Order: sequence, then structure tokens, then C-alpha cells
Amino acid sequence: MKMSGGPASINLKLFLLFIALAIAAGTLYYTQTLVQKLHQRERSIVELYAKGFEYIANSDSPDADLTFLFDNIIKPIDFPIILTDKDNNFNPESNTEIKNVNIDSSLSKEERKKALTELILEMDAIHKPINITYADTIILQRIHFGESNLVKQLKFYPYIQIIIAALFILIGYIGFSQIKRSEQSNIWVGMAKETAHQFGTPISSLMGWIEMMKLNYEKPDAVLDITEEISSDVEKLNKITYRFSKIGSKPEIKNHVVYEEAKKVTEYFNRRLPQTGKTVELVVDGNKNCSALINQELFEWVLENLIKNALDAIENKNGLIRIHIAESKNHVEIEVSDNGKGIDLHRRKDVFRPGYSTKKRGWGLGLSLSKRIIEGYHGGKISVKSSTPVEGTVFKIVLRKQH
Repeated sequence: MKMSGGPASINLKLFLLFIALAIAAGTLYYTQTLVQKLHQRERSIVELYAKGFEYIANSDSPDADLTFLFDNIIKPIDFPIILTDKDNNFNPESNTEIKNVNIDSSLSKEERKKALTELILEMDAIHKPINITYADTIILQRIHFGESNLVKQLKFYPYIQIIIAALFILIGYIGFSQIKRSEQSNIWVGMAKETAHQFGTPISSLMGWIEMMKLNYEKPDAVLDITEEISSDVEKLNKITYRFSKIGSKPEIKNHVVYEEAKKVTEYFNRRLPQTGKTVELVVDGNKNCSALINQELFEWVLENLIKNALDAIENKNGLIRIHIAESKNHVEIEVSDNGKGIDLHRRKDVFRPGYSTKKRGWGLGLSLSKRIIEGYHGGKISVKSSTPVEGTVFKIVLRKQH
């Protein structure tokens, strides 16, 4: 049974990785574009700030109005600004030349000047300083400016977002891997138990026939009947071996009459139903001539699993299991119904899940294998058509016809 991911699984993982990288790249690009726009906005504000000073410097009026400059341009600025002369000299203790800069107040004048000089170099690496000129030729002062807190936060935001997303993906991957390992472990354990169960029934039957032969060795007719039953059980063992050998490989699909295959299965069960202690009638009806593309052994296995589930669901002694066959233009439809206790509505979506079982000693692989056989190998469909506590359960199988 092949458990590792195939090319489709690998392609899906690569596609998801590509989408994740595309989202990350898109987030980075958008944020960096936004940061660039904010940088341009800050520069425009500083240029307006510089123009205000130039206006004052170039004004012929000694009473130039500074109210507009300070109230509408300087006060709203929320990013660091240091005003220097053309040679980058400044007064480290000035409140008018330095704005929105946090420097330790306990530092000496020289230490403060050194820290501010380093800050100027950092700001100039981000933004080219803007000159305040007189008559557009003489440089009077320079404005050095840095980034606002909003810009700094935006620069780190996409990386924080990517880290958080990566953590969620990692946690999800670890959780998914644990679930997958647990399911695979359950499947392997279930397969081992299913194998033992499949072989156990005919082997127990063979042991019973051997005891019967010992008791009837002097009765040729009885021995002949027993040997025929032994042959039937040996053939059953051979079928089981074939079935398990086909799991994980591509089985041979041919055109077969569905009614005939269903009759083979019901006849085998009818010979062994008395051992269950229940009176159960197995009926096959509907279209007796329609054919579908099936693998005989695997299709019989599906019917056996559905019949076994139906027998488990029938709690009273008088039960009915019906296999009805119908034909449409492109498909053959098989309905397997019983008058058992039915399946709860909230459990119907789980009946084909590996490990699901309502039996205390069940391992929940029969229906899961049936789904894999019908949908994975035959290209058909299997589902729970209906289920009620009064009327029982109806499983529906849809198979392809040969064209």
C-alpha cells in the first residue's frame, strides 16, 4: 500500500509555496511603496519648511509674518529635524534648531553634540539634506531630517507579518504532519487487522470442515460435499491474496455483468448466514443484463464490505439486505440497502474516513477501502444515499459503462 505523496501532492505543495511567496513579495512591495510615498511626503514638508525660511530671509519687510510658518508647517512636523549652517555646524542646546530628537538630557554639551552629529549622518544617509538659500545662490542653512515613527513601523511591519504567518504555517504543518502520521499508523494497524480478519473467516471455516471430515470420513457423499466447501474457502483465500496485492497498484478493469457479480457475493453469504444466528434475506434485483467497467475481485470486496456493515446494523433476527441494479445512459447504479438501525446524520460524513467505526472492536477500514476501490480504481462514486433509524441505510454506487 503506497503511503508517500505522489507527483500531484508535490505539485500542490509547490503551488502553495509559490502562492505564499507571491503574497509575501506583494506585501513587501506594497509596504515599501507606501514607505517611499511617505518619504516623499516628508521631503515635501521639509522643502516647504525651507521655502518658509527662504521667504523670511529674502523678505524686504522686517515685519515678515512668522505665524503661518510656525503654526502650519513647523508644529505639525512629527519627524526629527536638525537645522545647521552650510558647514553642518549647530548649537546642540538650541530648541529652535533641533526638533523631535530624543537625546539623553544628562549628557554633557560635547557628548550631546557628538550624538547629534552621528544622528545627522544617519539622517543624511536616508534623506539628502535640503538647503535654505538666499537669492537662490548663497547657502544659509541646511535642514537634515529623518524618518517618522510611522515610517519606521511600516518598514518593519511586513517582516513581523511574515514571521507571524510563518509561525502559523509551521504550527499548522506540524499539526498536519502529526495527524497524517497518526492516520497512517491507524491505516497500517487497520490493514494488519483487516488482513487477519479476511483470512480468519475462511481459515476458521476450513478448520470446521476438517473436523466435519473426521466425523464423516466413512460417508463418501458427505466428504464430497465437504471437499467442495473446502475448495470454495481455498478459492476465497486466493481472492483475498489477490485483493491485497492490488492495493497500491493499477488493477485490470474489464466489462462485466454487474448482476452476476452481485449474485456470486450473495450466494457465498447465504451459505454462511446460519452461523450468524440471524434470519437475513439477501436479495439481488433490477437490471440483470447491464455491464460496467470493473475489476471483479475488488468490486466483490466492496459488496462484501457493504453487506457486512448491513449485517452489523441489523439488530433484530429478521433482516433484509437488498442489492438493486439500474442502468442509465452512461452509468450503472447499484444500491445496497438494509433495514438496520441506520447512521446518525452527523456521522454520515465520517463513514468513509479511515479508522471510523461504531463497533467496539472495529477498525474502520472496510468503507474506507471501498471508497478507494470505487473512486480511486474504478473512477466511480460511492455515497450514503439515505439513512434513517426506521428504514435503515442505502449506499449508492455509480460505475462507468463501456462506450
